[in-house]
Amino acid sequence: MLFEDIKNANIQALKDHDKQAREILSLLFGKLKNDSIDKGLHGTELPDGDVLRIIQKTIKELEEEAESFKKANREEKVTELLWQRDLLSKYLPKMMSEDEIRAEIEKLEDKKIPSVMKHFKANFNGLCDMGLVSKIAKEYQ
Repeated sequence: MLFEDIKNANIQALKDHDKQAREILSLLFGKLKNDSIDKGLHGTELPDGDVLRIIQKTIKELEEEAESFKKANREEKVTELLWQRDLLSKYLPKMMSEDEIRAEIEKLEDKKIPSVMKHFKANFNGLCDMGLVSKIAKEYQ
């Protein structure tokens, strides 16, 4: 579903001659297609969890790039990158809070880090920050 939404948004940006949106959506769509090919999903869409992971990674890259431009005093480029980040953020669902992550870990019988990480990756892929999950899981050791 999400894969198709991004594909349609990319086409719409092309039709609207929206250069800035087209630039980031084309980049993201290319990454999604490459991941799909790498996983051997020819002709089928990536699952939403994989799409969310790639969106999150792309957002992180945009933020890092914006930080570099900020250090170089290129404010116009920083503004553009942050706008692109905000555009991609619209495709992300609400992320789990620390309290929600803790509550989910509490429900688990096995609270060892590998088990917790496996549970969250299988059930909440793209819905939580896995770094935060790891940090919270370490508190239960």
